[in-house]
Amino acid sequence: MNNEFKFTINSIAFDENYQPSDSTRITTNFANLARGESRQENLRNALTMINNQFNSLANWDNPKADRYSVELEIISVDMEIDHEGNGQSFPTIEILKTNIVDHKTKKRIEGIVGNNFSSYVRDYDFSVLLLEHNKDKPGFSIPENFGDLHGKLFKCFVNSDAYKQNFTKLPVICLSVSDNKTYHQTENHHPILGVEYLPNESSLTEQYFKKMGLKVRYFMPPNSVAPLAFYFFGDLLNDYSNLELISTISTMETFQKIYRPEIYNANSAAGKCYKPDLKNRDHSLTQIVYDREERSQLAIKQGKLAEENFIKPYQSILEQWSANYAL
Repeated sequence: MNNEFKFTINSIAFDENYQPSDSTRITTNFANLARGESRQENLRNALTMINNQFNSLANWDNPKADRYSVELEIISVDMEIDHEGNGQSFPTIEILKTNIVDHKTKKRIEGIVGNNFSSYVRDYDFSVLLLEHNKDKPGFSIPENFGDLHGKLFKCFVNSDAYKQNFTKLPVICLSVSDNKTYHQTENHHPILGVEYLPNESSLTEQYFKKMGLKVRYFMPPNSVAPLAFYFFGDLLNDYSNLELISTISTMETFQKIYRPEIYNANSAAGKCYKPDLKNRDHSLTQIVYDREERSQLAIKQGKLAEENFIKPYQSILEQWSANYAL
């Protein structure tokens, strides 16, 4: 039985003309903006916010704050399971790739791959498996081996020939902080990433991403009002250039301002001891329309799709592969 996994990478521009594909998780940041009557205005406004934030942070030799613009690519990763000679593919991962256009030098500079992270299998783990495990139970607990398969699939992709042929550096994923943790400001300060924060305890998301091989650090960039969570391999502060880091900050903080304005578009900045509050009323809204309630409901549907089309049909193959997979 040949149970090798093969990855196929496709790319599409994320611009004001972007239309989500049928295989895209419609709850993911970029796809959610590209739906409904306001889709083109949403996309145009989001891209303007990204460019403005980029130029605000990359302010050296940039007197008019218009030297740079960010071009985004949606990277879709399909995994093919070659089961008894019958290749079946499943949309495994979607991430964002940033590219920086320097209008002064007329150069296009490669940015960072990762940024936003979208995964049907993660939807299954959190919105199906975790919910079913805790249904009608008095206390919350985590299923045994929770996140193992997803973590190994991600590491397999990052170490694949397909990844190495398309990307020169390892990914950085940028997420929101957790609203049930408290973050304490440290004395460490980076000129681009800003001031570092430390959480009072590890979160389930941290543990889940650790199984993907990723470490996490929390930084609040200059002019920001809340820390961002940066998940990475290697050395975040030294493996990436200033412009690469700025491309991730400007892109992902824009998404967070849209989706979590209570935290990232708050009217006052995080202090030395910071607890994010999704009920914070002292915040501003962006001029971008989206349906956050629908977004939560769809995560369950997407998790069930993964269960029906990937987890259950290939359960024995996936379990056998996971048991034997090691880097």
